[in-house]
Amino acid sequence: MSNIRNVLRFKSGTLLFDGAELPGCLNSCFIYDPRTLEYRARGCDYRRIMELARANGVDLCDEASAFEPVKLNFVQPLIPRPHQDAAYAAWKRNKWRGIVALPTGGGKSFLAAMAIRKLQRPALVLVPTIDLLLQWHSLLKKLFGVEIGMLGGGEKRVLPITVSTYDSAVIYMEELGGSFALLICDECHHLPGAVYRTAAEQSIAPYRLGLSATPELDPDPERLMRLYELLGDIIYRVEVAELEGETLAPYTVKSVVLELTGKEKEEYEYHRAVYRDFAVRNRIDFGKDSGWRDFLIAVSRRPDGRRAFLSYLRQRELSRRGAAKLAAVWRILCRHRDERILIFTADNAMAYEIGRTFCFPVITHSTKAVERKSWLDGFREGIYPVLVASRVLNEGVDVPEASIGIVVSGSGSVREHVQRLGRILRGRPGKQAILYELVNSGTAEVYAMKRRRGHSAYRGKTRS
Repeated sequence: MSNIRNVLRFKSGTLLFDGAELPGCLNSCFIYDPRTLEYRARGCDYRRIMELARANGVDLCDEASAFEPVKLNFVQPLIPRPHQDAAYAAWKRNKWRGIVALPTGGGKSFLAAMAIRKLQRPALVLVPTIDLLLQWHSLLKKLFGVEIGMLGGGEKRVLPITVSTYDSAVIYMEELGGSFALLICDECHHLPGAVYRTAAEQSIAPYRLGLSATPELDPDPERLMRLYELLGDIIYRVEVAELEGETLAPYTVKSVVLELTGKEKEEYEYHRAVYRDFAVRNRIDFGKDSGWRDFLIAVSRRPDGRRAFLSYLRQRELSRRGAAKLAAVWRILCRHRDERILIFTADNAMAYEIGRTFCFPVITHSTKAVERKSWLDGFREGIYPVLVASRVLNEGVDVPEASIGIVVSGSGSVREHVQRLGRILRGRPGKQAILYELVNSGTAEVYAMKRRRGHSAYRGKTRS
């Protein structure tokens, strides 16, 4: 037991104050917990508490932090690119907190490694997928030449540098939240969710770095504010066009406008009329943020709601598929027969239809881990020149060999399409990337295409 009057401890993802009386300068950080008769704060408030205590002359014994300086160096000298140097400098100026927005292929992981080496403190890297877990683990081990810890994928090994999935971090942060000084969140736009945010809230890490190609594209302002609170503001940004031809491959986006067959168009218009008529009769405005929610409530309460909802699903399926899209895929495949090609769809059914039609490997959320690894390894090695995926390759897959992307179907999400574009932009000598968008005219796909065109990555790059 410490003989110092005021003690700060870490317990189960929270901070406990142990002292005769809580200093007034810390009142805004702690709440009284009547269950345990203690003052308790979030783990993520550690830095603020320590800074307030120092600024107000409070003698606070820190027994919460379980990290010490570590000696970490790269195995061989590596020269960062100018934008990586600038991003690190901006992060340092912001007192080692903040979010860096770099496009896919822009060197986010190397920037994170720079931060780890500069700080010389234990670091925890959070990632959303097992694929990213393995990629980060391999890269950091190669850069630093030391064993790297891993949480996720059946592994629980904690070391000074550890990589974890968000899911595993949520499970173990109550135990490990005091063990790391630096928290790095890759694809940090996932963090503000109701579950994932607990991983950042329970960590006391005073140094925080968020990484994402599109951190600000969340339509929910409350989620954005939560992201900024947990990691800091966006302190540095690089657009795709700024790295084109240097770090990233030069690229073009080509829109291929197609027509539904007569039968497809007739069925599409019928089902769209059914669900739109239902929406009008029930005064549902899809232009409002609550439009989709209002529609779901209405279909669950009205006698004809089930019919309207099934018609909505069918017209969406028709807009995303169609015989013309399969024919267009074939034409593009023939045109780029000597290149590595990724094909993206919005749903599993279309992905499997393309796979069956052309005998290509398909990756969806239901693909087993061993099979998934086999397909990706074969694609990288050139055994499989084409890979089909629904949404699972939107982020977190390093495939520099791919130079052609075909978006058969997708949503109006800007983030989704910037991520898909990023899958083919990783640079290599002589590479020219092309992203094809297949769009059925006269359908809702046209409006979705217009919405996602607002991102700078598409400006001046689109051809029809």
